[in-house]
Amino acid sequence: MIKKDTITMSMEEIKRLQIVNKVLDKRIKQKDAAQILGLSERQIRRLVRSRKRKGERGLIHGLRGKESKRKISSEKKDLIIDKCAEFYKDFGPTLAQEKLEERDKIRISRESLRQILLEAGLWEISRKSEKHRQWRERKLYFGEMAQSDGSRHKWFEERGPEASLMAFIDDAKSEVYGEFHEYEGTIPALKTFKGYIKKNGIPISVYVDKHSTYKSQHEATIEEQLLGKVAKSQYGRALEEIGVKVIYANSAQAKGRVERLFKTFQDRVIKEMRLEGISSIEEGNRFLKEYLPKFNRRFSVEPARKENIHRKVTSWKEINRALTIKTERFVRNDYTILHDKQLYQLKTSLSLKGKKVMAIDLLNGKLQIEYQDKRIVFSKIESRPQKISMAVKPVDRIMTRRRYVPSINHPWRNGVMAK
Repeated sequence: MIKKDTITMSMEEIKRLQIVNKVLDKRIKQKDAAQILGLSERQIRRLVRSRKRKGERGLIHGLRGKESKRKISSEKKDLIIDKCAEFYKDFGPTLAQEKLEERDKIRISRESLRQILLEAGLWEISRKSEKHRQWRERKLYFGEMAQSDGSRHKWFEERGPEASLMAFIDDAKSEVYGEFHEYEGTIPALKTFKGYIKKNGIPISVYVDKHSTYKSQHEATIEEQLLGKVAKSQYGRALEEIGVKVIYANSAQAKGRVERLFKTFQDRVIKEMRLEGISSIEEGNRFLKEYLPKFNRRFSVEPARKENIHRKVTSWKEINRALTIKTERFVRNDYTILHDKQLYQLKTSLSLKGKKVMAIDLLNGKLQIEYQDKRIVFSKIESRPQKISMAVKPVDRIMTRRRYVPSINHPWRNGVMAK
């Protein structure tokens, strides 16, 4: 029994066949056929010739049923699956494609890799419901506003301690700067901001949330209320001294750019550091210095205006003086102050009893004490003097005076006093 060839045609090809047949039967004109199919008359004439010469097969694509010359070989596919299973098991197709090309010199398109991973069960399609949020336009200039936040996470997985990534991302350009620190607090935030300034200059404004690091949770003092001021955090006070406007977001979604950055970093950076075997904050910061320029080249965008409006630093002395923690302390009668549960002895000829001095904690961990912008020499009191006990030592025997009892014939008893 002779099997007849089966012709498989797409719906579009069937539609073309029917129209071309009507042209051959002279039921419609080539001009009308071209309009119906959305083709040129020249293409219609080509289809008619092909239909006459090859029959219905003439309207089927010539590569139908043939193996593609660009098909990935089974050997290459097996190698890719082995690499992904061993090194890039939880990597997404995009990141896995980058690492295969960068580390293993294997070139493959993202979509081809995705299909291979799906077939091998190394990747699953995840559908996420998108919440509707009102879109906010980017700022126009690089340096007009930088979004900032911190993310506490196991960045080094089980290889190292939990750490906080303090990051800045420019609102117009999406250029990123970040540092790892032990915790998210004022000193780490100010250190990261200083690193940002060294790299880019001083931004016009910084967009942060209402975390206690960035916004004071205390009420204004009576002096501040009388002056019409509000309580400021050390971070807010420091940036104000530099001339940077601090803008507070009312929700995490409002500063979505930096929130999405942390989500991306928790997927990409963790895996990148895993491949490099990074396990400490120091190693992580060295890694970021090399990684962030490559990340920015790929993911940053061109701002609407080309002008960079970061301000240049004119005096690092003023920057270093502002990026500190300043606390007022009362001077005791013995010319000592208590700061961070530690006593300090002031060595000065100034009359400071009962007055306030400024204790300034620098970013390098050192302490300065000033009075009206004048530096005060001081020393740390290593141990407090022992208190002298005023209690009376107990005695073995308490001596009491014996009561005098006069004799029977004593004049006192008779009421007669001797003259």
